[in-house]
Amino acid sequence: MKIAISSDHGGNNLRKEIIQQLEELGHSYKDFGPQTNDSVDYPDYAAPVTEGVASGEYDRGILICGTGIGMSIAANKMKGIRCALVHDVFSAKATRCHNDSNVLAMGERVIGPGLAREIVATWLAQEFEGGRHERRIEKISALEK
Repeated sequence: MKIAISSDHGGNNLRKEIIQQLEELGHSYKDFGPQTNDSVDYPDYAAPVTEGVASGEYDRGILICGTGIGMSIAANKMKGIRCALVHDVFSAKATRCHNDSNVLAMGERVIGPGLAREIVATWLAQEFEGGRHERRIEKISALEK
């Protein structure tokens, strides 16, 4: 699986942890940074990830900021993106199975690296169930302008 990943300064440490996990799991990835801890604006770092996922260049994306909220708001502005802000394993599974989320957002200041790794592993392992959920995804897509 090809993963696009990025963070802002508030998610830099967790992003590095998740990149290590992606390598351990054998996924290819593109790290869109940032490469320093200097303050940056999260929309600037959400954009290349969501553009890459929306275009099909990447299968899924992972975005991390302090809370995950800013990244998820920015990501969901992009047509074709279904970004889920997740801070527990149950939601990670549900958002893939029921919502076909293609971008995962997490908050470094909200969860620790151990839980984040469980969330990522769960989210990457799940497939969309389709069926009755497909109709709902189509309705979400119809809302996009």
